[in-house]
Amino acid sequence: MQPLYTAEATAWGGREGRAASSDGNVDMQLVVPKELGGPGGAGTNPEQLFATGYAGCFHSALKLVARSQKVDVADSAVTVRVGIGANDSGGFELMVGIEAELPGVDPEVARGLVAKAHQVCPYSNATRGNIDVSLDIVED
Repeated sequence: MQPLYTAEATAWGGREGRAASSDGNVDMQLVVPKELGGPGGAGTNPEQLFATGYAGCFHSALKLVARSQKVDVADSAVTVRVGIGANDSGGFELMVGIEAELPGVDPEVARGLVAKAHQVCPYSNATRGNIDVSLDIVED
């Protein structure tokens, strides 16, 4: 693969530090959530950042697929939930839930668009076979 674009970011201090992109557009404090034994509060965490990136990327894939099938998804939205938990090997793993809202689109058509977007989205292609990813739609 020849990259069309490469993002670069650096983290200092792990989950209790800071992360920034090389171009300065992202610069944020990282905080361990209370649910993982941290203080919570102001800041973000890797799971929120992953969920945000995945949601944006998946929504773009959904719009691309819909446009190719001439389906209007102008009012659509995608929500991604990223869960983290212990695995059986003493480490941790992620799970992802993707929920698409496509107002005015027939539910069967919406399911087909979401399934096709899951084949197109780079995040879906990167995670396929590595973590559990569920797909759902919000029905009117």
